[in-house]
Amino acid sequence: MALSKKRKRDDSPERNGLSFKLADSSKSGALGPLLVSFPAIQAPESTIFKCYAPDGQVKEGRMDVVGETPDIEFASHFVESQRAANSGCRYMLAVHNRRTSSLTVLPTPKIPHILTRSVKALKTDPGESAPSALAYREARTALGETFGTKKARAAIRAEERNRVDVNAMQGVMQHVMDGIEKGAENLMTTEEAKETEDSNRLIPKFNATTSDPAEVYPLHNIIPEAEWKIINTSEFDTTKLAGDMTGLLPTARPEWIQNHLKSLENVSSPKAARKTWKLVYYVSALFQLRWITGRKGLSKDIIHRKMKGVPTIIVDGLLSRFTETSRDNSALHSLTSGMETKLLAYLLALCLRVDGYASNPEVIARDLSLPAARHSQRAVQELGWVQRLSLSLPVN
Repeated sequence: MALSKKRKRDDSPERNGLSFKLADSSKSGALGPLLVSFPAIQAPESTIFKCYAPDGQVKEGRMDVVGETPDIEFASHFVESQRAANSGCRYMLAVHNRRTSSLTVLPTPKIPHILTRSVKALKTDPGESAPSALAYREARTALGETFGTKKARAAIRAEERNRVDVNAMQGVMQHVMDGIEKGAENLMTTEEAKETEDSNRLIPKFNATTSDPAEVYPLHNIIPEAEWKIINTSEFDTTKLAGDMTGLLPTARPEWIQNHLKSLENVSSPKAARKTWKLVYYVSALFQLRWITGRKGLSKDIIHRKMKGVPTIIVDGLLSRFTETSRDNSALHSLTSGMETKLLAYLLALCLRVDGYASNPEVIARDLSLPAARHSQRAVQELGWVQRLSLSLPVN
């Protein structure tokens, strides 16, 4: 039997089996080994890496790994490394000794440090600076004028026309500011603006600071003092019966007026009776003006004839405050919707004053030919919150 001429291998330790053991973890000061992940370009084996811990974060286990070659710098990216750790990426590291056929395993898993790279040559190159806004706009305009459509070129020219040249405006800014200050001299103050606003309201001028119902709407804010003094009381003093008083009024048709004429028969104080008479007289004049003046309007002479017996100063005052003239015909005085609202507000304020701020809305609603609900709402608004509180009525 021929012998085989093949060379026989000596028995190696690997054939006898691979042994496993854990590395000694008693060396607490050791940092390595570390696991890193290179970005595309791998560093040469001779590259030296160092570990750094930021100030104040040593106990948190924060570690930065950096290294460099003559051309490239490597540095660990903390956010990416933390993201890999949060995804559960762990590696067990081991060292295989072929001579002893042993595998030494580190006792704890390692988290990879994700490295980033930067080229040194690019870091020193300043590169071209970004164009300024003016240069960018000029280049865009030139490009649009050369290759843009007709519509685009028109838009570019319109934008150029509307652009404000700040440098050119610097010389006129002081002139503009002087013009603004000069124009502001004629503006009203806050108090004057509030006074003007209150005077344009459709209600009498009121006192919002008082708690006395009689002082909320002062008498001469409803009836001007000149008109109040012109009302004659001499004939009233000689008349004691309600039937005789009706002939002294502009109109006595309203039920509210008839009721108060009857109550005047029982007033013992002549001074109080004269004051109530003047109020009733003025309410009667307001009723009469509302009835005779329509939306189409009447001339001033016709209104004076229809309100015969009423002093001229009162008629002229009522026309100036409660009627409007049209642009086409300034001779016709009409009672517009807004002026009617104003007239009713003044009329109700006088009625409330005569009735002690507790009027019967149904009676006045019939006299005004208005629905009771609408009149009641207007009367409550006329009372105001001060009067409603004084009468123990709800504010809202």
